Amino acid sequence: MAELVAEKGRKIIVAVDEGDESMYALTWCLNNVICENSKETLILCYVKPPRAVYTAMDGTGYLFSSDVMATMERYSNDVAQCVIDKAKRACKNLNDVKVEIVVEHGDPRDMICQVAERLNVDMLVLGSHGYGLIKRAFLGSVSNHCAQNVKCPVLIVKKPKSNGGNLKD
Repeated sequence: MAELVAEKGRKIIVAVDEGDESMYALTWCLNNVICENSKETLILCYVKPPRAVYTAMDGTGYLFSSDVMATMERYSNDVAQCVIDKAKRACKNLNDVKVEIVVEHGDPRDMICQVAERLNVDMLVLGSHGYGLIKRAFLGSVSNHCAQNVKCPVLIVKKPKSNGGNLKD
C-alpha cells in the first residue's frame, strides 16, 4: 500500500489565511508531512470571506457608492494575493512537489470542506487560532467544523505560545 501511495503521490491541502497560525501550519506541514521527490501535490487554499450584508449600507442607511464597493473588492483581492504569495514563497524550495493554488469565496468552514471533497484530497492541514471557549462560540471554529465534516484525515497544527523569552527547563 505504501508503494501505491508513493507512486501516485498524495494530494494535501493546506488552508491559508492572513494569520500567523496558518503560515505556521504550512511550514510545519512542509517540514513534517510533505515528502520531497514523491510526486505529491500541495494545494494552498485561501477563502475570501463573504461580504457582510451591511457592506452596501452603513449603520445610518448610507448607501456605499460603486466606487467604494469596487475599492473594497480590490482590497479583498489584494489581501488574497498577498496571502497566496507568502504561502508560495514558503514552498519555493520544494523538489518534485506540485503546488496548486485554490481561491474560493464564502464561509471558510464550508468552502474548505467543499474544496477538500471536490479535489478528493488525502489530507487537510489547518492552523489553530487557539480561541477560547467564548470566542469560539461566537466565531465558530473552522478547524473543528472541518474535522467533523470532511472525509479525509485532518491535521490541526497549533502554533506554540510564545514564552516571552523566558525559557523553562
